[in-house]
Amino acid sequence: MKKIYFITGSQDLYGEETLTQAEKDSKEMAEFLSGRLGDIAVVEHTPIVKTAAEAEDVCIKASADKDCIAVIMWMHTFSPAKMWIRALQALTKPMIHLHTQYNEKLPYDSIDMDFMNLNQSAHGDREFGFICTRLGIKREVIAGYYKHDCVVEKIRRFAYAAAAVDFGKGMRVAMFGNNMRDVAVTDGDRVESEIRYGWNVNYYGIGDIAELMNEITEAETDAKMKEYTDKYDMDTDNIAAVREQAKFEAALDKFIAKENISAFTDTFQDLHGLNQLPGIAAQNIMAKGIGFGPEGDYKTAALGAVMQKMAAGREGATGFMEDYTYDLTEGSELELAAHMLEVPPVFAASRPKIQVHPLGIGGKSDPARLVFDGTAGEGIAVSMIDMGTRFRLICAEIELVKQPEPMPKLPVARLMWKIKPDFATGAAAWIYAGGAHHAVVSTALTSEDIRLFAKMTDTELVVIDSKTDLNTFEQQLELLDLKAKMKG
Repeated sequence: MKKIYFITGSQDLYGEETLTQAEKDSKEMAEFLSGRLGDIAVVEHTPIVKTAAEAEDVCIKASADKDCIAVIMWMHTFSPAKMWIRALQALTKPMIHLHTQYNEKLPYDSIDMDFMNLNQSAHGDREFGFICTRLGIKREVIAGYYKHDCVVEKIRRFAYAAAAVDFGKGMRVAMFGNNMRDVAVTDGDRVESEIRYGWNVNYYGIGDIAELMNEITEAETDAKMKEYTDKYDMDTDNIAAVREQAKFEAALDKFIAKENISAFTDTFQDLHGLNQLPGIAAQNIMAKGIGFGPEGDYKTAALGAVMQKMAAGREGATGFMEDYTYDLTEGSELELAAHMLEVPPVFAASRPKIQVHPLGIGGKSDPARLVFDGTAGEGIAVSMIDMGTRFRLICAEIELVKQPEPMPKLPVARLMWKIKPDFATGAAAWIYAGGAHHAVVSTALTSEDIRLFAKMTDTELVVIDSKTDLNTFEQQLELLDLKAKMKG
């Protein structure tokens, strides 16, 4: 079980009675938060910190604990911040600085100096906050009474993001084939991805899957076909094409299990040994939490897996999507997002249909795919790009809408949305920022979740939302470029 350390600061000048009470209060607070966060991680109380050596020891322990995904820091009393310097320099886990106190209300009729000395968070947290700022420690400051729902929700959101960051460390991504030839935005520095995020990205020959497909039995294919028909409507007479996709997915299941893969890519320029470009096979496997990127786009595949982990247990859908074409009716512009085949069925507004249609690319036989109209609701579209000296996340707030009219001749799954604040501003901002044509779309997450992920991983982030102004946005990009040049 993953855990979050609850670390409470004090000092050894207050006497045993005060420290004993502080320890008791701290333990009670940790137990309460553990009850509210237990589905994400257990909140583990640690002995109250009174000295520099104790501070350093607990931070080293947290950093070395593979099950620890984050720490919550709180100063119950005044805690001189020079004693935290070595500790904070040793800490490698994401941090919440929880600015709260044990008591919600002041005991106006009985408050005395003993109470004041014990409950000094307003004092101690400012001292601790200074040293974090002086050291350049990235952390999330959450202020308010720890039992209030709004505070707990902020802590939970942080915990989701921390769990996703932890999941990404050591995550393995398979690239079946390389990046699509001559395409720029989907490429990236795989070594830097592992240094910064822990994503272990490696090339595999598509022939590895082709060989596994040859070993798939009829019984295994039948089992996969039953899975398809249990979840989707069979809307084709070309059952052989669907069975081919079932064999592909069964082989991919085995490969993923053997190699411990959390995300994968393919490319229609490398299909040696396959009869079809993966369609329903990729769509169905994405619905199980595996990240995917077409044309060798490993960054979108990995980001998709991480965002699905971040969204685990929350309502809504998260998955791969591609910008395709527009309805530019003045004043009500819409984007039609789809892909040749691989749109995950988590976005389906109704039960998807299995269909087989020609595909004018890749030079293979007609592939089976899921066809459906997309869901509606508030969401985000997130793109990760490699700027050469750093990675950038572009997060656009969008509104997914029901398609205005049927599209009976478009044989792919699709979503439609409005980008905020309006098409002219939002689309221009996306392009100014260098956003890719591939993205991870989510109706479960918000830009706040992406902000937390970016902070924890020290990733550059720009957000396009209802407040976006192009002049200000361009200035932000220029400042980010200048900052990167100065660091370089």
